[in-house]
Amino acid sequence: MPKTEKPAANTKAVAKKADKPAARVRRDPAKTRASILRAAIAEFAAKGFSGARTDTIARRAKTNIRMLYHYFGGKDALYVCVLEEVLAQLRHEELQLDFDDVDPLDGILSMFDFIDNHFLKHPELQQLLAFENLNRAQHLKRSTRIPQMASPVLELLRKLLKRGEANKTFRRGIDPLHLYVTMVSVVDYGKSHGFTLSHIFREDLFTSSWQADHREQMHQILISFLMPPATPAKRVKRVKRKA
Repeated sequence: MPKTEKPAANTKAVAKKADKPAARVRRDPAKTRASILRAAIAEFAAKGFSGARTDTIARRAKTNIRMLYHYFGGKDALYVCVLEEVLAQLRHEELQLDFDDVDPLDGILSMFDFIDNHFLKHPELQQLLAFENLNRAQHLKRSTRIPQMASPVLELLRKLLKRGEANKTFRRGIDPLHLYVTMVSVVDYGKSHGFTLSHIFREDLFTSSWQADHREQMHQILISFLMPPATPAKRVKRVKRKA
C-alpha cells in the first residue's frame, strides 16, 4: 500500500515560536541577600560557626551556594555580617529611644526594660554572642562597624547620668560602661540560663508573671544603686585569707 504523507508542519508557527526568547526570571539582589542573611542568622545561632554549613544556609534561603559566595564572599565573611546585623538591630532600636525630655531615672529604667524585651524577643542574639565568646571574639574582632555602634549608646547613658547628677537624683561617679554591662549581664544571665534554672528550682522562669516580678526587682536594685547615699558609705575592710 502506498504510504500516506503526513501533513506538513506549520513551519511559520514553529519558527515564530522558536524565535520568541524565553522569559527571564528577574533577580532581586537586595531580596536575595536579605534571605541569605536571615537564613544565616538562624543557622549560626543554632549551630555556631563551626557547626553551621553554607549549603544548608543557601537551601534555607532558597538560593544556591554560588549566590551566597557572590554576595558575602564566604563563610567567615558571612558570619561577620551576621554578627553585625544582630548587633545593629539592637543598637538601632536603642538609639530610637528619646530621653531628652524624660526624667533621668525613668530614662535608665526604660533603657533596662528595652534591653530586657529585646533579648527576650531575639534569643538568636544571646546564642550568637555565647558562641562568639567561646571563640574569644575571633570573628567579631574583624568588624570595624561593631565598635562604632557602641559609642552613641554610651553617650546616651552618659547624658542621662550627668543630668541625674545635676538634679541630685544620682550619686556622682557612675561609669556608663559599667552600668550598661551590669544591665546587660542581668538580662542575659536570667534568659540564657533560664532553662537550667527553671529545672533546678522547679519554677518556670519564662512565664510572663515571673519575668515581670524579676524586672520589678531589678528596677529596685538599679534605683538603690543610682541614688545618692543618705549617709556617707563606710568602706568595708577586706578579710585577709590565711595562707
